[in-house]
Amino acid sequence: MKVLPSIHSPKDLRLIKKEHLPTLCEELRQTIIETASKNGGHLGSSLGAVEIITALHYVFNTPEDKIVYDTGHQAYAHKLLTGRQAEFATIRTKNGLSGFPKRHESEYDTFGVGHASTAISAALGMAVARDQKKENSKVIAVVGDGCMTGGMAYEAMQNAGLLRSDLLVILNDNQMFISQRVGALGKALTKLLAAKYVQLAEEKAANFLKRFDELGNNAAKLAKRARAILFPGTLFEEMGFRYFGPVNGNDINEMIEVLQSVKDVKGPVMLHVVTKKGKGYKPAEEKPTKFHGVGLFDVETGDSLGKSNAVTFTKAFSDALLKLAEKDNRITAITAAMPEGTGLDAFRDKFPSRYFDVGIAEEHAATFAAGMAANGSKPIVALYSTFAQRCYDQILHDVALQNLPVVFALDRAGIVGEDGPTHHGVFDISFLRSIPNLIIAAPADENEVQHLLKTAFDANAPFVLRYPRGAGFGVTVDETPSDVEIGKGVWLKKGKDATILAIGNRVHPALQAAEKLAEKGIDCGVINMRFVKPLDVKIIGEALKHSPRLVTVEDNVLAGGFGSAVAEYLSDKHADYNLLRLGIGDEFVEHAKAAQLYDCTGISAEQIEKHISKWLKK
Repeated sequence: MKVLPSIHSPKDLRLIKKEHLPTLCEELRQTIIETASKNGGHLGSSLGAVEIITALHYVFNTPEDKIVYDTGHQAYAHKLLTGRQAEFATIRTKNGLSGFPKRHESEYDTFGVGHASTAISAALGMAVARDQKKENSKVIAVVGDGCMTGGMAYEAMQNAGLLRSDLLVILNDNQMFISQRVGALGKALTKLLAAKYVQLAEEKAANFLKRFDELGNNAAKLAKRARAILFPGTLFEEMGFRYFGPVNGNDINEMIEVLQSVKDVKGPVMLHVVTKKGKGYKPAEEKPTKFHGVGLFDVETGDSLGKSNAVTFTKAFSDALLKLAEKDNRITAITAAMPEGTGLDAFRDKFPSRYFDVGIAEEHAATFAAGMAANGSKPIVALYSTFAQRCYDQILHDVALQNLPVVFALDRAGIVGEDGPTHHGVFDISFLRSIPNLIIAAPADENEVQHLLKTAFDANAPFVLRYPRGAGFGVTVDETPSDVEIGKGVWLKKGKDATILAIGNRVHPALQAAEKLAEKGIDCGVINMRFVKPLDVKIIGEALKHSPRLVTVEDNVLAGGFGSAVAEYLSDKHADYNLLRLGIGDEFVEHAKAAQLYDCTGISAEQIEKHISKWLKK
């Protein structure tokens, strides 16, 4: 008899006998594997965290007690245990469950997450609000070890140590970052040191030693150092946390026992739990990086399914960077814990001494690059567009203000698909366009990536190159990268009824739309603008000579985007024009396949054609 189907909420879980919990964990894993194989998603982290999540809902009184996950990559078992089994097969599909915790989806999703290193800050805020209301609920933050490379986590911890609110932080160390020391000793120490009489004895001893001035303080420090020999949490202890562990996070009974031991410890608590990323699925255990985020795959073999042979924008960027770096040893590459996702893994393998992974620390990455550029290097910082938001201040203040030649390669610019609103890169044009000295370019296809990348390195100025996730348009890629004139667009087709000014990956759909319009007798021109900044005002003037009707198309929000740049120019010049702007509206775009989202946001080829037809009729 299966256990999982009988659980419709954590209340049902708490009625399960402990001896059935290992079976439940296996059923959770199997459900996660089967669903991810069909829908894609974040597999390895979710498999590793099954026992942690099950134990948390078993020991704590959720949703009154609140669990906050960092990034949400770990939370698939959480969704299955909190009333969403029937919908779990829809995860990451249009109108289905989100791949991340979302407040509007469930009362058990206490905080929406997508970016890393936020959980401790959010959980601390909840704990302080609880204290102000004089409530007695528990607050738990579950953070992955990679999230501890982000500075925000340490900002939150030092604040937690100062405020002293009751807060449990579970550090899920999946053996990719911190410790491998797990066993009976960690468990025994945790149980012993969580006991109230031991905590009271520690406090009394510390207070007693403080009475003896320098001698007493030295003795207290010596005692703390002696404890650290067996107890590896010195850093956390110094920040005001009580540290316990490490313990085996993939043993459900041990996790329950340990959580029951620490749940009533007062003040900030750090519980160090070691898990196996990809636990229970051999391909994911053997290749945890590959199975962190997956597309469709065969459950039996772990092999990917349905992959296109078309060159992706990321691969085009990676290949071009290698070509350029072979000829210029000043080129260095920086990423924030995303070497595979950004395509820098190939650069890392070929030029290890010129490659830098700074962890989940985008702010540091930008200023680190600025320092390198100030001393003669040619750094490129490869980030996902949505994570570039985190280093806005550094791009403005440390790079652009000093006019330092740092290249920012923003992968996943525009719609990204199933990861949803936390990951869509549809804001970068808007938040970067106002920064002086910054050049912003967007390649139309995989061939143009390499030419604009070479242009970026040769510009000797702050430069942003934004390009989308996924396959290119199947164009022929030139053998050698060559420079493009900065701020210069290209006519692809001239027309007398209207002209489409397209940027980035909307250029080819704009051409397709123009072809469909031609079938209706509408003669529509198309310009590949290439640059958002500086804007090619000369080519816009040429377009107005053909027709006063202009259409802008972008894979970015309309507010402050490329279309806004064109509108500002035309207005300032008091031009005679009619303008239709197509792009993302004033909304957060939900998750679905990218093609579905292009269609529903009105920027697919079909929708561009329909919008223009309707507009011209008016």
